[in-house]
Amino acid sequence: MLASCACFAAMSALIHHLSEFIDPAEIVFFRNLFGLLVLLPWVLRRGFAPLRTRILSLYVTRAVIGLASMFAWFTALALMPLAEAVALNFTVPLFAIVCAVLLLHEGVGIHRWSATLVGFGGVLIILRPGLGLTHSTLGVALAIGSAAGFALSMTLIKTLARTEAADKIVFYQGIIMTPLALIPALFVWRTPTLFEFGLLLGLGAIATLGHLALARAFALSEASAIVPIDFVRLPFVAALGYFLFGEPIDVWTWVGAAIIMASTIYIARREALKGRSTAVAAQAQDPLRPSG
Repeated sequence: MLASCACFAAMSALIHHLSEFIDPAEIVFFRNLFGLLVLLPWVLRRGFAPLRTRILSLYVTRAVIGLASMFAWFTALALMPLAEAVALNFTVPLFAIVCAVLLLHEGVGIHRWSATLVGFGGVLIILRPGLGLTHSTLGVALAIGSAAGFALSMTLIKTLARTEAADKIVFYQGIIMTPLALIPALFVWRTPTLFEFGLLLGLGAIATLGHLALARAFALSEASAIVPIDFVRLPFVAALGYFLFGEPIDVWTWVGAAIIMASTIYIARREALKGRSTAVAAQAQDPLRPSG
């Protein structure tokens, strides 16, 4: 998980740097293109038969939302200091709760709602509206909008995962998002130099390594133990922003991020305890049922 945090922090820094001379729309295209190329050997080895699906429309919906969220996130990274953008991105789990209630009709108690409201209070501390601060209004709107979009995309993945394999979900994301990303990229296209192309290739490689490390982390441990480590991204990104781009981070951004972190960790821990209680109850009703 620490390795994935380092990769995603480096990815954010690369996007922040590349956006100085390449439009975010073009960066999004190359990010999806290189991600798709990584998946092609898997498809060639297994064939196309395992990719058959009856819910293509849901895949398309998820890809469109995911692509819009990626555009918003990459543009926010171009407009805002790294640490502030990443701090706002930590609201994804909070928006995911709202999506779970509205779309999956999951029951949410007073504890989770309270923690969610506290987390959004952390966002207000970071932004401190009304104080005449110099936050990029568009950047803030895109960062928060991308977090909401990613949460909605995660909710759709949860729906797909009920019947679809994880590798199929990832492949369809790439095969749909890559050509869709090319369309807006053509309107701002500037052929990258050899050095810039190398950075874009490195962006795709780092993103892939980050996702592989993340998947491995979840395979080795419970989500409640893994999710809190994701917040290590903030000091990683703050360090990169300071040493590479000269971007200081004010104390209120740390305070707001800490509140968002605390609320998310509380929710993750509570869900883990709830899951264990459900498993114990099921085991008590059926002693022959596997407990793992």
